Amino acid sequence: MPKTLLPKDETVAALLEELAAIDGLLASLDPADWHRPTALPGWDVQANVAHIVGTESILAGVPTPPTSVPVADLAHVRNDIGGMNEPWVLALASLTPEEVRDQLRAIVEQRTGALLGLTQDEWDAEGFTPAGTDSYGRFMRIRVFDCWMHEQDIRDAVGRPGHLGGAPVELVLDEMATAMGFVVGKRAGAPDGARVTLALVGEAARDIHVVVDGRAAVVDALDAPASVVITTDVHTFTRLAGGRTRWAAIDSDLVTIEGDPALAEQILQNLAYTI
Repeated sequence: MPKTLLPKDETVAALLEELAAIDGLLASLDPADWHRPTALPGWDVQANVAHIVGTESILAGVPTPPTSVPVADLAHVRNDIGGMNEPWVLALASLTPEEVRDQLRAIVEQRTGALLGLTQDEWDAEGFTPAGTDSYGRFMRIRVFDCWMHEQDIRDAVGRPGHLGGAPVELVLDEMATAMGFVVGKRAGAPDGARVTLALVGEAARDIHVVVDGRAAVVDALDAPASVVITTDVHTFTRLAGGRTRWAAIDSDLVTIEGDPALAEQILQNLAYTI
């Protein structure tokens, strides 16, 4: 597949905006809030922040801290990516919230300089991303997605919903849309000829269209009437697609289905695609 080429200035600005939003949210928390459990097994609020610090530290070339616990033995570590994340979570677990926030601010300052100093060739260069080999710009869009998802994990844990619109959210949805062909065609097993619209409502409203013709693909517009239209808000969609909750746990009033109910059920049950 051709590499993903993204506008550097807009993507970097959205990532820095997202990191600033997390910092602002953390400033509003009480000490007890940092230890509230989140939707991610084994991780409290502080662990989510430690993970963000850790990933940005890895990108800055900071060595991974040693651990006294075999991370592969932890029940909530299920893959290699989880094994990479956990040493940072463990290393920062004994710090105070203020110390963790200070580390976040320090690494964001360091990464800001690095991001702003990237040349266009460096931005477009191919390399590792969590979604496979692609451009560094794609990796940074994934960073916006990952950071925003963890911001929502924290917001859910402390009961402070928000930040459901703006430039970071638009990039989050751009990134998530790339997986919807896989979700509809592979995970949900939509039949050949199916036409699916995921209609997202709210401040960041958009329609994501998927056509199944031999294989499933995301398209700008459907070429025939939709087999099913699933309408929901951005928060519900991202919680489901990000594996933070299951369709069975969602209030049915938050989702409207028009068309084939069986196909809608297949999609909603299999919407989660993140590792």
